[in-house]
Amino acid sequence: MLVTITAKIRIRPTSEQQALLDATLDAYRQACNHVAQYVQKSHDTVQKNVHQANYAMLRSDYRLPSQMACSVTKTVLAKYKALKTTGVNKPTGKWTRPDFRKPQLDLCYNRDYTLRKNVFSVNTLQGRIKVAYFDTTMEQYLNGTHKLGTAKLVSKHGKYFLHIPVTIDVAELKDTNVTHVVGIDRGINFLTATYDSHGKSGFVSGKKIKSKRAHYKNLRKRLQKKGTASARRRLKKIGNRENRWMQDINHCIAKALVTNNPQGTMFVLEDLTGIRNATEKVRVRDRYVMVSWAHYDLEQKLTYKAQLHGQKVVKVDPAYTSQQCPKCGHTERANRNKRLHLFTCKNCHYRSNDDRVAAMNLYRKGINMLVPSDTVETEHDSVSQGAVNRP
Repeated sequence: MLVTITAKIRIRPTSEQQALLDATLDAYRQACNHVAQYVQKSHDTVQKNVHQANYAMLRSDYRLPSQMACSVTKTVLAKYKALKTTGVNKPTGKWTRPDFRKPQLDLCYNRDYTLRKNVFSVNTLQGRIKVAYFDTTMEQYLNGTHKLGTAKLVSKHGKYFLHIPVTIDVAELKDTNVTHVVGIDRGINFLTATYDSHGKSGFVSGKKIKSKRAHYKNLRKRLQKKGTASARRRLKKIGNRENRWMQDINHCIAKALVTNNPQGTMFVLEDLTGIRNATEKVRVRDRYVMVSWAHYDLEQKLTYKAQLHGQKVVKVDPAYTSQQCPKCGHTERANRNKRLHLFTCKNCHYRSNDDRVAAMNLYRKGINMLVPSDTVETEHDSVSQGAVNRP
């Protein structure tokens, strides 16, 4: 099974090399805008046609090396494809043209760039240069067993970063090799509530995250009301900051889940496909909280980290996971008190936190997926002792 991750390193060019990189980044950006304008007018998104119509001009007017000229077409068409996928651009009607403002450069491995220990060789408008970088974590990907893809060179605040997709071949965990199961319920009051094969529960509180996101929301509201140019710049800045902060939170949670559980673990998540449709039943003032949470980002990060560590993630139907009693199986909406976050079974009177109950039911669904079911060892025999009964 192939897993692709993005390795990020910072390169450290000299002042002369920095001038060459800036000129190349700017030429590539301008070339992308030129090709984007061509596609905007022609509505032609066939790569061969766009390449033939613009290649000679990209080589002569922007002095791009041959491979970079080819990459410009791919970069622009990828943006148009994204706009089409999201429904912004439709086959009929006026198209939105992507605007390339930030300095960027797509680099094809072994053509535009190569990477050796502490040396980054890259093509520029004036030929190849060798730039130093310092990142010991990259050495593990340079042993010939990993495939490096098309990298993106970006410049931010006078610093240069290289984002490199690395494809790794890992063994896929089969159901018959699963030795541990963890049910994970994702929420707002608790970012994650877990229940595992040993009857242990874990919670990651979302109280501070909820408070900070409310702060960002109120700050955006004030800046939007102000409406000045400086307010708009501030809006963009805090938006990027909030996204980076939330992604870091998800990285930390995913890493903790992976490292705190052994190889052979199967993480069971709810399938939240179509969850945004549920906002129609939520009060308007609560919709921002309900739809802006980064549950999908956490799922993606946990999935690839688990695959790299000999684990896997599966998704199951979330129906009634917070309403079904994990002890007797009785399912009723009245079992759950959302306001108090308390689950009380109307049949057997079992009580627990509603998020923990959801994690327990997800754990049980994970157990039911295993064939044979005796591949997972459970230390306890009943919910009252701390574990769900084996099916």
